[in-house]
Amino acid sequence: MSITALIGLALQLSMALIICSVALEASFADLMYLWRRPGLLVRSLVAMLVVMPLFATAMLLKFDLNHAVVTALLASAISPVPPILPNKQIKAGGEAAYVIGLLTTTALVAIVYVPLSAALLQRMFQRPIDVEVASIVKIVATSMLLPALAGMAVHEWAPKLARRIEKPLSHFATVVLVLACIPILIKEWPAMGRLVGDFSVVAMVSFAVVGLAVGHLLGGPSEGGRTVLALATASRHPAVAIAITHNAIDKPGVMAAVLLSLLVGTIVAIPYVRWRQHSFEAAAVAGSGQH
Repeated sequence: MSITALIGLALQLSMALIICSVALEASFADLMYLWRRPGLLVRSLVAMLVVMPLFATAMLLKFDLNHAVVTALLASAISPVPPILPNKQIKAGGEAAYVIGLLTTTALVAIVYVPLSAALLQRMFQRPIDVEVASIVKIVATSMLLPALAGMAVHEWAPKLARRIEKPLSHFATVVLVLACIPILIKEWPAMGRLVGDFSVVAMVSFAVVGLAVGHLLGGPSEGGRTVLALATASRHPAVAIAITHNAIDKPGVMAAVLLSLLVGTIVAIPYVRWRQHSFEAAAVAGSGQH
């Protein structure tokens, strides 16, 4: 097996283990969390699958951006929640049940939504962003649905084991993810650097900031719900975005643009995550002081 194949396998394994570690704290009932709250379900889907694609489309129509950046942002806008996000959402004060419910719901919706949206955007922008349903099914099944179900199964049938392995598994998965990402970033860094300028990074920052704001506004009334939806709306699944752009004329450039967009979104979210963590800590201290 080549080094490239090993890195790809490590990435897939780490993302699956991150989802599994989060699901170790969830039950099968959490799969229906959003469906028992139709108002939150509609607002979540509108934020992620309507508002952000429309914002990205409007921004790309108004500004003359690099072709690779246009393709990457369009693909990212219609992609589901990334597997690396749930840990961040929970650490920032998000509700685990909502995290799992949103993850599985958007993964299932993506099977139909992503190909249809890609076909529409391809016609609008004359960009090769078509995608095969089979590739989306494979990605969401292996990196999202199956690991989530496995974690919930352990939680349901071996709760003591779930509590014992949750943190070590999460730490191990994070280390593997970081180690696997380093060579990819080193390889793509020159191409990513060439994309800086011509409003490209500003467009990516705008996408992330608007995503955080839209998700925060629509994720209420629960403060934890606001945090979960804000982070989910601002960040998307890179593997799905790359699968959507597999026919791109400038495929290496698009790969770099997807990675740069993910990196920019991660950096932009740091102040928001810290703010939410401080807010929840302050609320917890205030609550304990009243008892």
